[in-house]
Amino acid sequence: MAAETDATVGTAGSGLTGSRTTVFRRLRGDAIRRLGWGVADQGVSSVTNFAVSIYVVRTLGAVQFGAFGLAYVTYGFALNASRGLATDPLMVRFSGTDLPTWRRAVMNCTGTAVSVGFVVGALVLAVAAVLDGAARAAFFALGLTLPGLLLQDSWRFSFFAIGRGGHAFLNDTVWAVTLLPALVLLRQTGHADVFWFVFAWGATGAIGAAIGPLQARVTPRLAGVWVWMLRHRDLGPRYLLEGISNSGATQLRSYGISLILGLASLGSVLAVSTLFGPITILYFGMSLITIPEAARVLRRSPRHLPLFCLLVSGGLGVAALIWGIVLLVVVPRGFGDWLLGPIWRPTYPLVVPWMLYVIGMAIGFGVGVGLHALGVARRSLRTAVVSSVLQVVFALAGALAAGAAGTVWGMAVAAWISAVYGWWQLRAAHRGSG
Repeated sequence: MAAETDATVGTAGSGLTGSRTTVFRRLRGDAIRRLGWGVADQGVSSVTNFAVSIYVVRTLGAVQFGAFGLAYVTYGFALNASRGLATDPLMVRFSGTDLPTWRRAVMNCTGTAVSVGFVVGALVLAVAAVLDGAARAAFFALGLTLPGLLLQDSWRFSFFAIGRGGHAFLNDTVWAVTLLPALVLLRQTGHADVFWFVFAWGATGAIGAAIGPLQARVTPRLAGVWVWMLRHRDLGPRYLLEGISNSGATQLRSYGISLILGLASLGSVLAVSTLFGPITILYFGMSLITIPEAARVLRRSPRHLPLFCLLVSGGLGVAALIWGIVLLVVVPRGFGDWLLGPIWRPTYPLVVPWMLYVIGMAIGFGVGVGLHALGVARRSLRTAVVSSVLQVVFALAGALAAGAAGTVWGMAVAAWISAVYGWWQLRAAHRGSG
């Protein structure tokens, strides 16, 4: 009997171990699949933006490309505001929920995103009225198209929250497929200027926004904005301030560079950012799925959350280092001239400091993932504000001291200091969460 009992226990133990192994493999496979859709979706989005940037710089030159860059960072400001109020609370609180609950949440979430688009779009149009030249044209086109752009972005995050990355990929693909022919048409019809390029980019994004309700079977509910904001008032306002601080720092930095060094120098800084486009694809692709994945890790094994965040940061940092080394080799051997035209020469000296900047940002990336998964919006906001202030101060000080190269070196130093501070905040938050 003892032998039979031992055999039974051993068999049960083996079955339990096998079951755990099977579950772990299934969860890991699901995570890899979600990551694959995240990278694929962001790949389409980033390649499209990359192609537009290259097309603009080769067609219009450094000055209008600088104006395009100002409009783009302003779009980033609006995007972060929309995500803070609308999609960030959705990702934290409705990732992996049941379909009826998700649809009710998305109805109010997407309505909030559209509302932010109307408000910020009106402000952008007001700013355009007092500008002149290429900057005025770019801002005017952006203000007209912001509601559709922000709605399209909210669909992407909504689909990833429920684990339907393929829907987000299809939505972004529709945008890309309609945008690229539109840009070619503008050039052939003699409308190749910054206004029409920005307008075509925004209008085709609105096409993706229009097919979102067909995919989700949900219509944005503008009347649900206040309901959404009240229910998530502990997260939304802080995430809004966090997003505004990040994008506001980028805007202040860009505006400061253009005032101190001119639009041509700003164009060089934006061009080196364009060279690191593949890392941007990976970076934002990870951002679509890492917060839901971190929330799952937190539910299954809270003590493994810091390790998960560290692995995410480490992987991004290694990828940035490898890509930076590749650029150092291929840019002076024809790739730079083919991609950027004459602007590649003032851009090439910025590759090394920008690589260090991206690595520093990657090290800090895991911090944001962990803090959002824990729901500690106060610490997350504090970390974002410190990082934003350091970015503006060091970048503009570098511009005054050493031109465009000094700007990027200042950004790199700020990114590394911010990363160290952020990991200290995450460690304290994880301990305090119990």
